[in-house]
Amino acid sequence: KLRGVFTGWVQRTSQSTQAAAASQNTCAADDKATSPVPKDCLVCSYNEWDPLEEVIVGRAENACVPPFSVEVKANTYEKYWGFYQKFGGHSFPKDHLKKAIAEIEEMCNILKGEGVIVKRPDPIDWSVKYKTPDFESTGMYAAMPRDILLVVGNEIIEAPMAWRARFFEYRAYRRLIKDYFNSGAKWTTAPKPTMADELYDQNYPIHSVEDRHKLAAQGKFVTTEFEPCFDAADFIRAGRDIFVQRSQVTNYMGIEWMRRHLAPDYRVHIISFKDPNPMHIDATFNIIGPGLVLSNPDRPCHQIELFKKAGWTVIQPPVPLIPDDHPLWMSSKWLSMNVLMLDEKRVMVDANETSIQKMFEKLGISTIKVNIRHANSLGGGFHCWTCDIRRRGALQSYLD
Repeated sequence: KLRGVFTGWVQRTSQSTQAAAASQNTCAADDKATSPVPKDCLVCSYNEWDPLEEVIVGRAENACVPPFSVEVKANTYEKYWGFYQKFGGHSFPKDHLKKAIAEIEEMCNILKGEGVIVKRPDPIDWSVKYKTPDFESTGMYAAMPRDILLVVGNEIIEAPMAWRARFFEYRAYRRLIKDYFNSGAKWTTAPKPTMADELYDQNYPIHSVEDRHKLAAQGKFVTTEFEPCFDAADFIRAGRDIFVQRSQVTNYMGIEWMRRHLAPDYRVHIISFKDPNPMHIDATFNIIGPGLVLSNPDRPCHQIELFKKAGWTVIQPPVPLIPDDHPLWMSSKWLSMNVLMLDEKRVMVDANETSIQKMFEKLGISTIKVNIRHANSLGGGFHCWTCDIRRRGALQSYLD
């Protein structure tokens, strides 16, 4: 009996010692967490043009058409509404999807050939139906990492999103983000919206292109100010200055959350455009170098004098060459200007868009030509299909 008491005392003492050691280790971990970011942190990107070293490229695998809900209707054009009503919740056309997957694989191979490290999100079955206390839906895809991830310095920000079909899209990227976090990066998830009915104008009155123009001119959008929401692709970075538009998927509460979160190191500026259907800024206003911006001539910027007074060069890209009969279920022809800068002198551009290739060549920028026509149909160009994780450069101001 005495031996049992002694053994128990030894065990308790050992456990206490282990707990104390664990507590010390926890304190050490806490100390480490508040120390400066390690030099080997894999995440660092301040703008859209510094030399690209590592990038996430999206996946078209298992991509599903989103259900035809009010926010999807407001963001898509009338000629495709029948497509959404028929295929919502089901796969995009399989043959088309197969070609898009092959195009993106080739794009990844070309990026690797240019010396860029390429990471991919996890494949997920997006056809699975899910339900929250406020809504139910199926998923969409993990094709456009630019829509959901924003890298600001050494921080990765997960956007809350605004489409119900994209509520759980972050899951495809979590493995990668945890790896980046373990390398020393900051990881922030913006407040997740409930996506309750109150977030959307359920009676948003769009029946024609004219309706869209009228509503946009009045500053009326399908998303309300019920709670913060935004897609990361409505923000574009130029060092200390980050530009954003109020759009169908990004509301003022979402912008204000970003403004407060990034202050005082970064300044968030709201800019607007003559755009009947604003959603994602990078096919409307794409900053491609220090003081160099592509500005869509069909969607002029209302604040363009701000940039001209700062000495920026504003370039209007040529009219896209994509044919009228090519399906663009979730985007416009202006994906031609949705390019990815590998550095100030190299750009990844659509192989079919010879006009914009000539424009870049006149600017002294060499073009890396890749065909992603079928991938375009899913809603994005090179900038959309990627999220630059690391660019070799330092934080600067380009607007002062």
